[in-house]
Amino acid sequence: MQAEIITIGDEILIGQIVDSNSAFISKELNKIGVSVYQITSIQDDREHILKSLKEAGERSSVVIITGGLGPTKDDVTKHTLCEFFEDELVRDNNVLSHIEELFKKYITTPISDLNREQAMVPSKSTVLHNEFGTAPGIWMKKGKTAFVSLPGVPYEMKNLITKSVLPKIIEEYDRPYIVHKTIMTYGLGESAIAEKLEDWEDNLPSYIKFAYLPNLGRVRLRLSAKGEDKEALLVGIEEQVKKLYPLIGDIIYGEEEADGNVEKQIGTLLTNKKMTLATAESFTGGSIAERITSVPGASNYFKGSMVCYATEAKVHLLGVPQKLIDKHSVVSEEVAIAMAENVKNKLGTDFAIATTGNAGPTKGDSDADVGTVYIGISSPTGTFAQKFVMGRHRERVVKKSVNKAFELLYKEILNF
Repeated sequence: MQAEIITIGDEILIGQIVDSNSAFISKELNKIGVSVYQITSIQDDREHILKSLKEAGERSSVVIITGGLGPTKDDVTKHTLCEFFEDELVRDNNVLSHIEELFKKYITTPISDLNREQAMVPSKSTVLHNEFGTAPGIWMKKGKTAFVSLPGVPYEMKNLITKSVLPKIIEEYDRPYIVHKTIMTYGLGESAIAEKLEDWEDNLPSYIKFAYLPNLGRVRLRLSAKGEDKEALLVGIEEQVKKLYPLIGDIIYGEEEADGNVEKQIGTLLTNKKMTLATAESFTGGSIAERITSVPGASNYFKGSMVCYATEAKVHLLGVPQKLIDKHSVVSEEVAIAMAENVKNKLGTDFAIATTGNAGPTKGDSDADVGTVYIGISSPTGTFAQKFVMGRHRERVVKKSVNKAFELLYKEILNF
C-alpha cells in the first residue's frame, strides 16, 4: 500500500519555511506499513491543486494534503477540494463551537467572521477534530482513495495524524508490515564501510533492502524489509545484523530504534554510572551543548557549558593561561586540554568536552589552517586532545567536529 503527500504553500516553494511536516508524516505512515511513493510541494493555486490531486489519486490509496486551510483569501484548499469532489461547503456546528471556545479561553483578540468561516467544511467529508487549532482536518473518499486535508501548523498536524488519521487508515485498509533496523557507526566513511561489507551485501535475501546514510563523520546503515509475516521479517533482519558485527563491530555504537542517537546513548551511560558532563566550546558555538540538552532528562548529568568564542574569553572566563596561548597558539592541543580540564574543574563534573579550531572562512587569532580543530576530552583519570582536519567549508567543519566530539566522549565513557 502506498501514499502520497502534497504540501501546499508558496512559503515552502520560496524557501521561507522548511517542510518538516512531510518527514513526520512519512515516518508515521511507515510505522503502520504504508510506503510513501511521492512528496510534492505546490502553490496555493486552484489549477495546480486540482492537477496534483488527480495525479496522486491515480497512483496511491491515501493522499495527505497539508496547508492551505487558513481563513485568508490565499488559502484555497477547501474550495478546491469541493470542486474536485463536486461538493459544497456547509457549516459544521461542532467545529464552530470549538472555534468559539478557543477564542474565549486562549485568544485575546475578538473572534471575527473570517475565524468563524473555518467551520465551513465540504458536505461529503468526515471532519477530524483539531484539538489545538481552528482549522479541522478533512477526510474524503473518491473511489478507493482517501484524500486527507490537514492544517500546515506542525503541532496541529502531528496531533491529527496520530489521533485521527493513522487509526482511520488502520481501520479502513489492509497493509503489509514494514520493518527497519538502523545500525549507527562512527569513524569510517561510506566507501570504506562498503568495501568491508561487499560480500555481505551481495548475499542479502531479496526481501531485505540495504542503504547507507552518511552524515559528516558518521554513517547509519539501514536494513528494511516488507511483507505479510512480521515475525519472519524481524528474524530475517536480525540474522543479517548479527553477521555485521564480526565485519565492522569496532565502529558500531548502537542501533537507532533501540538505543536512540549518540547523545541519548551518552546520557544513558552517564545516568547509569551516576557521572556528569560539562562542555567548553569555541568554534562550535554551543552546538554540542544544544544536542546534549535536546535529550529529555539531560539535567540529571549535564552541568552546563561555557561558550568562549574569543581568545580573551578563554583566558578571563575559562582560565586558560595567556602564556600557554602565546606559546602554542589558541588552536592547539595544549589549549584544548586546558579548556577541558578547566571547565571540568569549574563545574565539578566527571567528564568534559572542549573544542578549539578554525572553522573559516578566514583565519582568526591563530595561524592554523582553515579546517584545523582540536577536540579535548577530560575524564576522571586524565585529559587528552586530538587534532583533526575537517575541510574548508565552515558548516561542514562545525558539524563534523560535533559528531567527532561525541564519538570520542562515548568511547571514553565506556572505559569506566
